[in-house]
Amino acid sequence: MRNKYAILIICVVVLVIIEKENNIISRVSDKLTLRQMLQTPQTMAQFTVSAPIVLEDNGSVSPTTQQYPASSPADAGVPNTTEGSEEAQGGRKHILLLATTRTGSSFVGELFNQQGDTMFYLFEPLWHVERKLTLDTGVVNSSATSWAYKDVLRQLFMCDFSMLEQFISPPPQEHVTPALFRRESSMALCEEEVCSPVVKEVFERYRCRSRRCGPLNLTLAALACQGKQHLAIKTVRVRQLDTLKPLVEDPRLDMRFIQLVRDPRAILASRMVAFSSKYQNWKAWAVNGEVPIEDEEVKRLQGNCNQIKMSAELGLSRPEWLQRRYMLVRYEDIARYPMQKAAEMYKFTGIPFTVQAKEWILRNTHATEEASGVYSTQKNSSEQVEKWRFSIPFKLAQVVQQVCGPTMQLFGYKFVNSEETLVNKSVSLLEEREFNVY
Repeated sequence: MRNKYAILIICVVVLVIIEKENNIISRVSDKLTLRQMLQTPQTMAQFTVSAPIVLEDNGSVSPTTQQYPASSPADAGVPNTTEGSEEAQGGRKHILLLATTRTGSSFVGELFNQQGDTMFYLFEPLWHVERKLTLDTGVVNSSATSWAYKDVLRQLFMCDFSMLEQFISPPPQEHVTPALFRRESSMALCEEEVCSPVVKEVFERYRCRSRRCGPLNLTLAALACQGKQHLAIKTVRVRQLDTLKPLVEDPRLDMRFIQLVRDPRAILASRMVAFSSKYQNWKAWAVNGEVPIEDEEVKRLQGNCNQIKMSAELGLSRPEWLQRRYMLVRYEDIARYPMQKAAEMYKFTGIPFTVQAKEWILRNTHATEEASGVYSTQKNSSEQVEKWRFSIPFKLAQVVQQVCGPTMQLFGYKFVNSEETLVNKSVSLLEEREFNVY
């Protein structure tokens, strides 16, 4: 009797093992088929859209259909061999939002992220590049980072994540990563087509808010990217506009640059709150009233202002390579007239301003005080414009005016000569300026 039970148990175990092996073989076969499809020019040409691929529950993949033209293969490291790839196709726009920290760039990025089904948006992908290069060398080498930023951006704008993968830590396994910085800030990376099943015991710091998703499959993300009509990337890490000239010269890209600026005094006040531990010296100077003007941190502030000024002067001078490709926007103008400025940015990029984006602006520029956190994109925008005037000591405002004066003058920010003027909201610190003529 025992022998019969033993034989029965053994048979069941054998059947389970065979079933698991069949599933494994099936999944491997699907992956190999997908890779072969992506590496075959003829197959890529058949993707009228570079169709996003849906990951089924059983691990297999099936292409969906859309109506946008492909511009670059999606799988990591695969060169674009599709006929006609040497020219920007289908009216696709490639938008790069340039800013520094605490200038409202996350809010402006959302103006494009909320565009809906036509936009593929990435939030600070260059964070990985800066972090990796800093860890490897101990310092941020401007020339090395500029080269890396430019090349990574080029590949991302062509829906190729292979170069970015080299900077993600820990390294992605088979193009899958749980560590993409602020994945949840991109609606496109949380859509159903890119939402792979949750994997237990895999820690993900940046989970999707709209649905539960597992680690990000970058191959699926690249395919989803190709299924979108336009691409936008937000970064606070590119310092010099001229380093991006090769992107404009690439015939596969139709670049648009939007540079976002803000009053340097407001930026310092905001950073002292948001990055408190890094601004202890400034807080100490605010208390004792003495600021060593030759201090390294003051020099760093001056250097940042000068870099912003140089990029803006280049853009506003409208060299031939930037004709109709550069737009300067002040944070203060967006805060005062969010719908108008958003419409101007959309007009500049040549992308239709959708109802979905307009509704998002209405909801997020009249937020309650509870919703308007330090890192929130929900703001009562009209109240944010000059809130900084009550949080920065006059002494620190004077220092900023001294080291960032030329930058402030270029952008139309007025100087203050007393504490009373600084906190008097009836005195405007903003000159009316029109920077862009199309």
